Amino acid sequence: MRSLKWRQLGEILIRDKGVPEDTVRQALREQESSSLRLGELLRDKGVTTEVVLAEALATQSGMEYVAEPKVKTSALHLLTTVPISYAKENLAVPLEINGQTIRLAVVDPCNNQIFNDLSVLTGCRIIPCLAEPDKLIAAINLGYEALSGGGDSSISDIGQEELDGDIQIEDLLDTSDEAPIIRYVNGLLTEAYRKRASDIHIEPFETEVIVRYRVDGILYEVQRPPYRALSNIISRLKIMANLDIAEKRLPQDGRFSVRIAGKQGDIRVSTLPTAFGERVVLRLLDKSSGVLSLGDIGVDSDMLPQIEKMIQKSHGVFLVTGPTGAGKTTTLYSALSAINSREQNIITVEDPIEYQLPGVGQIQVNPKINLTFAQGLRSILRQDPDVIMIGEIRDSETAKIAVQAALTGHLVFSTLHTNDSAGALARLVEMGVEPFLAASALVGVLAQRLVRTICPHCRQSYQPDKQLLAELFDGTEVPKQATFYRGRGCSHCMQVGYLGRTGLYELLEVTDPIRRLVSSNADTATIRQQALKMGLRTLRQAGLAKVLSGETTVEEILRVTQEEV
Repeated sequence: MRSLKWRQLGEILIRDKGVPEDTVRQALREQESSSLRLGELLRDKGVTTEVVLAEALATQSGMEYVAEPKVKTSALHLLTTVPISYAKENLAVPLEINGQTIRLAVVDPCNNQIFNDLSVLTGCRIIPCLAEPDKLIAAINLGYEALSGGGDSSISDIGQEELDGDIQIEDLLDTSDEAPIIRYVNGLLTEAYRKRASDIHIEPFETEVIVRYRVDGILYEVQRPPYRALSNIISRLKIMANLDIAEKRLPQDGRFSVRIAGKQGDIRVSTLPTAFGERVVLRLLDKSSGVLSLGDIGVDSDMLPQIEKMIQKSHGVFLVTGPTGAGKTTTLYSALSAINSREQNIITVEDPIEYQLPGVGQIQVNPKINLTFAQGLRSILRQDPDVIMIGEIRDSETAKIAVQAALTGHLVFSTLHTNDSAGALARLVEMGVEPFLAASALVGVLAQRLVRTICPHCRQSYQPDKQLLAELFDGTEVPKQATFYRGRGCSHCMQVGYLGRTGLYELLEVTDPIRRLVSSNADTATIRQQALKMGLRTLRQAGLAKVLSGETTVEEILRVTQEEV
């Protein structure tokens, strides 16, 4: 019976899906000596896709094919009877319930055990339907995430629960702990990841506690838990981060890892004692997102070849500048990823290591054992590196070693906190680097900002205020055919009209005229004027291009580049 059934699937693939007959017959012969199914063999050969296989299986079994499975709100209560681990193991999830009938999405139409189990658990009739594995797993994650209720878990009945035990790296949606404080913290983290928050702020005041999420660079208040719950919330977070729960007078820093909806995340924890209790900030890093390319982070196509030319040099210093939270480290990771190869020995010294880069040696700064940026950099130089990345040049010692490394045949990447690209040149000299050495070592400076992009789900055209347009265009004529857009606000963007961010970039190439100014210890204004004469495109001008292309709004560019005049 098994061979007949799989022959029937092969016939469906040949007749309805256009898979070559000889390929199917070859796969059937291979199946005799393989533990894989026919569909798996064809998929691994690249002959067919999960979508085609799911459609063919649905045809064979007489089941409905569901392209986008989603657990309806009315069926969420069913998930309380099925652990998420069981749903993922069997690749099955209830989508909806209608009276005494449950519509169940599955991947394997032959898995009768899951049908029987759910029927016994619920007493309902099961109607199975077919879905792709990836889409089904996504539906499972979203369904159990919705079931968790995000950060809105009630904590009105929190007492003095025992908060002890080791924290394991597990999916928070898969935890069944009944302690209200644990459920609340898990919900807080889950909701933050769902809303794409980069930080969670827990801020105590005289009579209340405010919780805020930073989303796309802007802080939004999300809830106000009872003040009496503050110490328990902080104790729970300290235990997760391996901090001293008894120490409430000194700042502490720690980190922990979690899995939320199947995604790996790292969370950095910082506590700070204030007049009304300890304040906590959590920095959320999504480890599953990976490193983006330079094009993906918003670098324009005309600027991309210039940057690539600079980061492929054999030696020199390439700096990325901007305020805290401008995405400087992300840009450096993208640059390293672009040049990473087996022929290069790349070593980084960071605080902290935000993403793991395959093939790159990464060192974590640890001041407690005197492993500073400067000390780490000295050690790196004894490891025969080709490329060195320094997370941040913070002091004179690090600056001097970085410049010296560049002058002795190494390519050095790092960041500085300056407002624009020209300011980085003068800053190095201020930090004690000899002007002629700075001029010789530097190859380029990239200043950047992050701007929010318009939500694609509620994007609409509008006419900005004339005064704002005049400020943005700064005396140049507004193109007659220009169309301006903004988001009106929807459920996808939390009603703010923006969803996601992109970068604005100002690239200063250190040419001979610039080097002469740096060598003569010229100030930032003089260096900037020379760069503008040579065609430097400012952050404001980069923002103008993003507005005209419909990526962001006039108001957003003016907000982010307001220091420019």
